[in-house]
Amino acid sequence: MKLVILDGYCLNPGDLSWDALRQWADVTVYDRTPAAQAVGRATGAELILNSKTPLTAETLAALPELRYIGVLGTGYNIVDVAAAHRRGIVISNVPTYGTASVAQHVFALLLELCNRVGLHDAAVRAGEWAASPDWMFSKAPLVELEGKTLGVIGFGRIGRQTARIGDAMGMRVIASDPAPADPPPLESFRWAPVEELLAESDVVSLHCPLTAVNHGLMNRDRLRLMKPTAFLINTSRGPLVVDQDLADALNAREIAGAGLDVLSIEPPDARNPLFPARNLVVTPHIAWATKEARTRLVAIAIANVRAFLDGNPVNCVTA
Repeated sequence: MKLVILDGYCLNPGDLSWDALRQWADVTVYDRTPAAQAVGRATGAELILNSKTPLTAETLAALPELRYIGVLGTGYNIVDVAAAHRRGIVISNVPTYGTASVAQHVFALLLELCNRVGLHDAAVRAGEWAASPDWMFSKAPLVELEGKTLGVIGFGRIGRQTARIGDAMGMRVIASDPAPADPPPLESFRWAPVEELLAESDVVSLHCPLTAVNHGLMNRDRLRLMKPTAFLINTSRGPLVVDQDLADALNAREIAGAGLDVLSIEPPDARNPLFPARNLVVTPHIAWATKEARTRLVAIAIANVRAFLDGNPVNCVTA
């Protein structure tokens, strides 16, 4: 049985192991696979593990032996799910590996906006503190989070963990979700429509899957609902935000700042309008990538393969 990992490098740059898969299949691992090479590399494979290589209807049609796709992550928009299901291909994902790491990164971005640790570190190393006539100096206004309102759009596992951290820091939490479930046991918590959440929140954190409905969720009109003192955080999917609209809002001081771990195109175009925007912190899609989270991801992906081979697939993508 042939198993191909099309793009294993970001998940496992060499500090983890795929060896458990080799007891069940002949495994070939590629660090990264351009879309045009996917068919050539996966020909004859019954199982594919994949993170970001597009698996379109045309690609799937050229792989008649394929029976299983294991998505190496939570989001599965990289796969034409309808086409796969028409061909009887089972798709599994890994829904729970990165909850703690991504929520932690939300606050890494937010605290950088509030405390500007990187800016002040660079200033100290450049000699500015040594040259200061005072025992301290500040390069930018600092912001305290206690008492502020955290608005969470998308209240799944990561959204709820983000809310718990915000609550622990003394923030009030409001959330919006298309299918609100049991509210968390947070004293200040309440549900709110998206527009109301945007108008009331001091920090807005996005935790939505990317769908046709919420593509471009944070556009010019919605950004204008936010307070001029508010921050936007996105660790979910880049296309939830319209890049040019956010850049315009930042430069016009319609919002105070933004922290992004994802962009609409990855890797980004060097001419992305966000890069020169004021008060913006960008990290290169690393919120999920702690070794602890990656270790969980690999273990669950391998367990998904085992369950499929045993005839009892788990973590199946149904739509």
